[in-house]
Amino acid sequence: MIDFFKGFFNMLPSTFMIVSPILIAATGGMICERSGVVNIALEGLMAIGAMTAAATHVLLESSIGFSIILALFLSALMGGLFSLIHAYASITLRADQVISGTGINFLANGLTVFFCQLLFRMERTLNYRMGMKSWFGGIYPTIYIALIILGISWFVLYKRPWGLRLRACGEHPQALAAAGVNVLKIRYIAVFISGVLAGLAGGCIVLTQDIQYTVTTINGKGFIALAAVSFGRWIPLGILGASFLFGISSALAVNIINIKLLQFLPAEFFNVLPYFITLVTLVIFSGKDYAPRASGQPYDKGKS
Repeated sequence: MIDFFKGFFNMLPSTFMIVSPILIAATGGMICERSGVVNIALEGLMAIGAMTAAATHVLLESSIGFSIILALFLSALMGGLFSLIHAYASITLRADQVISGTGINFLANGLTVFFCQLLFRMERTLNYRMGMKSWFGGIYPTIYIALIILGISWFVLYKRPWGLRLRACGEHPQALAAAGVNVLKIRYIAVFISGVLAGLAGGCIVLTQDIQYTVTTINGKGFIALAAVSFGRWIPLGILGASFLFGISSALAVNIINIKLLQFLPAEFFNVLPYFITLVTLVIFSGKDYAPRASGQPYDKGKS
């Protein structure tokens, strides 16, 4: 039993590494859906951020000493700018938000490969010499970034007037508009924030879990973040727990050889476990009324 707990303790650094980008992206998804816009495009936005971060770092790591910081900044910026496509389609044009988000995912997949071909003459970036450095005990600073972002989100959502307006925007936008608040503006800001965080999450993935960007770098983590939003009932503490659940299940696949009590299970079991949990949670919560009432519904001024 001591070896069992020791094995779990030893997998904490890898767990934090995996949890961090999921938590960051899920926080963005929560903010977006709280405004009434479903952002299925988290996967694609994370890919845009990951490609931007990897390309920036590999091109500049030998010439400037802050290429990782710049890479993370640009990954967040590109994620935010790219999310405005989804915002325009779903808010201004009132297109189906699921279809718009799915289109963004396909577009991002093609664009990242296209720009890699332009810059590196192949469908991935070059390898960089060194990614993000871990801190104490092999723990990457991304977990601190994720927790700070989550804490700020909680404070803004529940302690600031803008957070109240954002939540009202996702529950009853017509009532909010009657109070003189610009619903479309709030939704645009929320989608942009979700894009910024998704792009940052992609940058965190590629700079801690990989040595280059490829089309498999994100590998469904954006959809896991979406599931964490649903499983976490659209509240900060809930998505924190959900993100850790998915992160632990993913980390087990990497650290199974160090936990003797679980070695009778094949590693493939833990490889599929995060996606199995995602499907189960979506089924469990699909009929629950936890989501914001106006989530996924285009804002109609004439609707009462």
